[in-house]
Amino acid sequence: MPKVVGRPLSVVAVLFAALLTAFATRYGYHRDELYFLVAGRHPDWGYPDQPPLTPLLARAMSAIDADSLLLLRLPSISAATFVVVAAGLMARELGGGRGAQVLASVAVASAAMVLGIGHLLSTASFDMAAWVLVCLLVLGLLRGARGRGVDRNGRRPEVDERRGRAASDEGVGGRVGSDGGAGIGGLGPRWWLGVGLVVGIGLQNKVLLIFSVAALVLALVLVGPRKIFATKYFPMAVGLAVLIWLPYLLWQWRNGWPQWEMSRAIASGSSGTSDSPMMFVLSQFGLMGPLLVPLWALGLWRLWRDPRRRAVAVAYAVLFVVFLVSGGKAYYLGGMYPILMAAGAVPVAAWLGRRRIRWAAAGSVIAVNAIVSAVLFLPVLPVAVLKDSPVLAINYDAGETIGWPQFVRRIAEVRAPLGSDVAILTDNYGEAGAIERFGGEYGLPTPHSGHNSYWWWGPPSDTATAVITVGLDRDHLTGYFAEVEPAGHIDNGLGIDNDEQGRPLFICRKPRAPLAELWPAAKHLT
Repeated sequence: MPKVVGRPLSVVAVLFAALLTAFATRYGYHRDELYFLVAGRHPDWGYPDQPPLTPLLARAMSAIDADSLLLLRLPSISAATFVVVAAGLMARELGGGRGAQVLASVAVASAAMVLGIGHLLSTASFDMAAWVLVCLLVLGLLRGARGRGVDRNGRRPEVDERRGRAASDEGVGGRVGSDGGAGIGGLGPRWWLGVGLVVGIGLQNKVLLIFSVAALVLALVLVGPRKIFATKYFPMAVGLAVLIWLPYLLWQWRNGWPQWEMSRAIASGSSGTSDSPMMFVLSQFGLMGPLLVPLWALGLWRLWRDPRRRAVAVAYAVLFVVFLVSGGKAYYLGGMYPILMAAGAVPVAAWLGRRRIRWAAAGSVIAVNAIVSAVLFLPVLPVAVLKDSPVLAINYDAGETIGWPQFVRRIAEVRAPLGSDVAILTDNYGEAGAIERFGGEYGLPTPHSGHNSYWWWGPPSDTATAVITVGLDRDHLTGYFAEVEPAGHIDNGLGIDNDEQGRPLFICRKPRAPLAELWPAAKHLT
C-alpha cells in the first residue's frame, strides 16, 4: 500500500484554499446565501426545499459576524478543500503513489465545479464533500474485502503472476480486523459505521445523497464484491444513517412531503439551473472542465475493468440514467468525478513516470483548465466588463451575486413616500432575503413571499395600508387586489441581465379578501 504524501497534498490544499479566500468577497451574496441566512433564523428540523444543516451553518457564521461574507463562505471553502485532499487519498487507495496522489489532487483543484462549490455557501458544497468521503471509506472497505481473499462472487482469487507486481502495489494491505478483513486503519468492516455516520449527516444537508448511496449499494449487489455486506456493521450503519436523518423525515411527513413536490417542479424546468436532457449530457463534459474529460473517462474505464471496484463505474452509469430520465440538474452527477479522476490519475502518473517533459505537458493542461475554470466560476473579472463576457451565459450563479444592494435601494425609493405601514411581497426567496439583509439601512419591514420556506413563515399583516410587490405580474395581482399601481422596474445599474433585472414593481391596495385567506394560493415551490 503506497504511503500518503502528506506534505505535497497539504501544499495543494493550502494554495487552493488561499485562492478561494482571495476571491471570496469580490462580488456579493448569492440569492441562496441570503435565503440560508434567513432560514437559519427560523431553525427547524426541516424546510420544504432542504434539510437544516446548511441554514444552521449560516446561522453559526452570522452569529460570529453578521456582516462578513468571507466568514459565511468559510465552511464551503473548507468542504471544497477537503474534496481536493480526498482525491489524492482516493488515488492512494487505488494503488497510486506520490505522482498519482498529487496529480489527482491538483486536477480536482482545477475543476470548474469544485471551484464553484468552494466559492459559495451551498448545499452542493457539503453534498460533494460527504459523497467523496463515503467513496474514500468504501474504497477502504473494498480493499479490506480483497484482503479477506474473496472475489465479487465470494470465491478466492488466483494471483496473476504475469502482472509482475505484488498485491500491495494494487492497494492491498492493512491489518486484519476482528472480522478477518483488512481496511483503513486496521478497523476493517467497522468502517461501515463511519459510512453510516457520514451518510446520516450528509442527508441532513441534501436529500440528493440518497440517490448516490442507493446507486452504489445496487451496483455492489449487481457486480460485487457482495461479500462486503457480510458483516453486522452494515445493517448497523444503515440504522445509524436512518436515525440521524429521521427528524428531517418526520418534518417532511408532517408537512405533506413538500420536498417531493419541489423535486417535480425542478424536473419540469422551473429552477434557474434546470437542464434539458441534451444540456444535461453536454454539461457533463464541462463540470470538471473539458480538458479533464480524458482523465475521468480513463478512470471510468479503469474502474470498469477492475472487478474489485467495478461497482463504482456501474454506480456512475446508474446515476447518469436516473438523473437524465428524471430531469435532474447536470451538477447532480458532479460528486462522482473526483473518484473517477483519482482512478485515472494512477495509470496517467505511471505513464508520465520520471519524464519531466511529460509532467510539464500534463501540468500545462491542468494549469489551463484551472485558469479557465477560475475565470468562469470565481469573481475574477471586474463587474464592469462582466456583461460583455461569456461568464453569465456559462455560469448562471455569477449573475445572482450582483446587484442586491441596488435592488434593495430601489424598493426603498418606492416605499419612502408611502409611510411606514407598508408590507413587501416578493416573488422569490432571494429577493426577500436581500431585503432582510440590506433593508435595515432604509427601515424596510420584514418582507414576505410565497416561495418555498417563506410561505411557511406567513403572510403580510392585514393592517398594512399598501403592499409593494416585487417581480409579480400585474395580471396575477389583480386577482388579489382591487387597486394595482405600477411603480417602475428593478435596475441594477450595471447592465447585468440576472433574474431580477427589469422585474416589475407595483403598489397594491384593497385586497379582495383578508391576506391570511389569500395566502394558500400564494404558495409556490421551485
